[in-house]
Amino acid sequence: MFAVASVAGAINSVAGGGTLLTFPTLVWLGVSPLSANVTNSVALWPGQISGVWGYRRPLAQVERRALALVVPSLIGGALGGVLLIFTPTRLFDRLVPFLILFATTLFTVQGPLQRRFNLTAIHQSRSHWLSWTMCFQFVVALYGGYFGAGVGILMLAALSLMGHTDIHRMNALKNLLAVCMNGAAAVYFVFTANVVWFDAVVMAVGAIIGGAGGAGLALRLGPRVVRSIVILVGFGSALVLLIRNW
Repeated sequence: MFAVASVAGAINSVAGGGTLLTFPTLVWLGVSPLSANVTNSVALWPGQISGVWGYRRPLAQVERRALALVVPSLIGGALGGVLLIFTPTRLFDRLVPFLILFATTLFTVQGPLQRRFNLTAIHQSRSHWLSWTMCFQFVVALYGGYFGAGVGILMLAALSLMGHTDIHRMNALKNLLAVCMNGAAAVYFVFTANVVWFDAVVMAVGAIIGGAGGAGLALRLGPRVVRSIVILVGFGSALVLLIRNW
């Protein structure tokens, strides 16, 4: 659990998708799927905080109005946690691989899209552009609180459509928003769901180490390598989920 959570924490800080490692591991170890999901959310949240710390310098360079995305992240994450407890997951699970595939494709063609539609200029000149992005982020956060596999890819795709181009700043903001949405869900799970605390604590320590280490490594590798890792993780996540759910 410690080793898998360390790797997952590093993946989450760079791209997202660590849940694809930790959730199956918990189920394989005998935890029920619902308990595995809530335990996973609680366990990986501290690692996401360490990822934010690792990206603290790029985060300081993010424009202030983009921080408004924190609000829909908190609300969506909390509501997603409630939905997980009270609704069946089968239909939603079937849609997730296609959402991640779509988001990864958008992220892959970010450059041509931004040049074709001049997204950077739109982002700088239109205030309602942020409003639409906040609505999208609410939907993403709803999914993040509900399950969350590949949610980082969805957020990076949304930020690219906002006109952002610096992958390190995008990752820094993505990590902050992930802390908000998953933190809101995790707090709800602590008081309402069956968290397996021994597993959660062991995984949390590994996730903290992996989150900080992954962020530091990504900053040293450079934007092009990090972008390639994000695309690889995105398409890989979609494939794994498609095979598992279909």
